[in-house]
Amino acid sequence: MTDAVISPASAAPRHIGPPRLQWGVAFKALRRLFRDKEDTGQVFEIMRALNGRSTAKGYHRLLATAEGGRMAYEREEFAKRLMDDAWLDSFAAGTVGAAYRDFVRSENLSAQGLAEVSQQNAKEVDVAHPYAWFGRRTRDVHDIWHILSGYHRDGLGEACLVAFSFAQTGGLGWAFIAAGAASRSRKAARPHPYRRAIWQGYQRGKAAKWLLGEDYARVMSEPLEAARKRLNITPATLYDAIPPEDRDMTAARAAA
Repeated sequence: MTDAVISPASAAPRHIGPPRLQWGVAFKALRRLFRDKEDTGQVFEIMRALNGRSTAKGYHRLLATAEGGRMAYEREEFAKRLMDDAWLDSFAAGTVGAAYRDFVRSENLSAQGLAEVSQQNAKEVDVAHPYAWFGRRTRDVHDIWHILSGYHRDGLGEACLVAFSFAQTGGLGWAFIAAGAASRSRKAARPHPYRRAIWQGYQRGKAAKWLLGEDYARVMSEPLEAARKRLNITPATLYDAIPPEDRDMTAARAAA
């Protein structure tokens, strides 16, 4: 974490990132992302280009929740907690934490790796400011949202989760990626309801409790199904109905 200090002139920025939406940057990044869905850096490029004031709004919404003031005051860097193997190993089978642990280890993922990607060409990510902290917190819980939503890391799962994330955060970058994925799904050869599954992702995110207001140290200890019920995260019926081998959408076309 950098020790950067905000100058008085910028002590209360309207948001973290460019002052105006950067559509050209976003379109270029989306094309690169669709060429390689593992190029996570392009996701952060799109977020920086289009998310505007959503991070600042989310931070102030957090302050209005019952425990948001405490969490904002403590300002824990959750990525550090997620990199603590002993902490992850402490979760009992069936909990959110156990599911997250198995997910990141089986997929060879890490919160630190995601953080490092987000920091590329973006000094504002680690700036010492509450909005930047809230942005890092949003980044760090992304893979927990994979667990809670039931969406995997295949192409369709990521598209559904970004639609879910748009409903939760209001960040236009998420909607931009979801819309792009829905458009590309029309080219898939398999007759599956890809676009409807993505739309359902948005609807599920809209219906769920606001996840960025949760204390994730507690959520991780909850039984997974109980957490989903408490947070009103409904089943991903359309996504689940599509065979795993067809969920990459573009791969489905190549297999035809």
